[in-house]
Amino acid sequence: MWRNVGASQARVSPSTSYTPSRHKRSYEEDEDMDLHPSKQKEQHMGSGGDIHGCVEPKRLETEASAGHHLISPNCSPPLDLNFPLPGEKGPACLVKVYESWDNFKVNDVLEVYGILSVDPVLSIVNNEERDSSALDPMECMDTAEEQRVHSPPASLVPRIHVILAQKLQHINPLLPACLNEEESKTSGITKKLKFVKKGEKIYSKKRERKAEGSYARRDVLPLGKFTVNLSGCPRNSIFTEHIYRIIQQLVPASYRLQMTIENMNHSRFIPHKDYAANRLVSGVLQLASNTSLVVDETQLEQGQLDTTGVHNVTALGNLITWQKVDYDFNYHQMEFPCNINVLITSEGRSLLPSDCQVHLQPQIIPPNVEEYMNSLLTAVLPSVLNKFRIYLSLLRLLDYSISDEVTKAVEEDFVEMRKNDPESITADDLHRTLLVARFLSLSAGQTTLSRERWLRAKQLEGLRKARLQQQKCVNGNEL
Repeated sequence: MWRNVGASQARVSPSTSYTPSRHKRSYEEDEDMDLHPSKQKEQHMGSGGDIHGCVEPKRLETEASAGHHLISPNCSPPLDLNFPLPGEKGPACLVKVYESWDNFKVNDVLEVYGILSVDPVLSIVNNEERDSSALDPMECMDTAEEQRVHSPPASLVPRIHVILAQKLQHINPLLPACLNEEESKTSGITKKLKFVKKGEKIYSKKRERKAEGSYARRDVLPLGKFTVNLSGCPRNSIFTEHIYRIIQQLVPASYRLQMTIENMNHSRFIPHKDYAANRLVSGVLQLASNTSLVVDETQLEQGQLDTTGVHNVTALGNLITWQKVDYDFNYHQMEFPCNINVLITSEGRSLLPSDCQVHLQPQIIPPNVEEYMNSLLTAVLPSVLNKFRIYLSLLRLLDYSISDEVTKAVEEDFVEMRKNDPESITADDLHRTLLVARFLSLSAGQTTLSRERWLRAKQLEGLRKARLQQQKCVNGNEL
């Protein structure tokens, strides 16, 4: 099953592995109950609990799930499973690592082998320890809120005691967990993909490689990041939604962020530290490496951004420009590097920064966009779709280099371009064209840059700029 971030529909199921013992009352106890019916009522209240949960319930057989918030066995507030994405309903678990835990970083994707523990008695033990430690404050320095968050009911949040854990090289279930260089080079899948955008052809290779992400860092500068702003999208249309559906079918992890005023002002983008519970409260931008983030700016309307909205827009800009997220620890901020592939869909030029703006000029305008896009998805056979998925994952693992001969030719070309047009040709243009050439080469399965690929990249970049200039002449200074 192909999984996408935020698309899981799994539900948390209560555990029934624990079977409480049942003891019948003796004949003398029955007589005592008949003579003292109030004692029988008290016994029922003590064993079954109040229907509103105001006394300590038994709940050893079943624990009810309530989506994002779960009810704890006592009268404390609902238990937050701390999912990064809103609406997430998948299962959660606590992973107990006993060695080499410092080798793992924030947002790493791990493959874990261990012992699954879902015994509900663990929650009872935690409650008993909390009650006993309350008599001696020096025995346990944890607050009640911290204990509640870090020791949820095991039937709702199971424990995994790790025996072996390893960081995954990729998260494509169609490929082995670890691939060496030779396997990735001899995969045999070198067919070029054509990204479908109403018959759009220009920069199809560039959009294929949009999922590449940054491949290295030099000081604080992420090398290879390539955020594409796809402008010319219809406003308040289902077109961008279908674009995201296509991306969902191609990559193992993706998320669509609808950039509305309400989402900007009320969503939690940046993770922050909750000192009362002594945990990091997750945010939308806490995403795994190589996640494809689609920012839908066509949903943005006129309105006022409050302080939270301004901070969220700033956080998106920092993620795009520097590939980092500044986690909020109240008294200070800490930078965490990330590797997120961003695609921005907008009507005009995006208000967010981008590395490349591609304006749509549809060659085909279907009368029914939804029917047309659905037909594209259904026309692709599952076997062909799996080849596309494998192809995109393998491209990330290929090495890439530029020979000294080609490097010299590129330098001479750039000098000539600067002579012909010194006002508009900058170092950013050279960097962008080199990235396009890299993407074109790897999309064809070539790990070195050739003269032909460099010339093709220059041609595509020229077509892109000409299209933007043409649109600028039509709509004034919009672009």
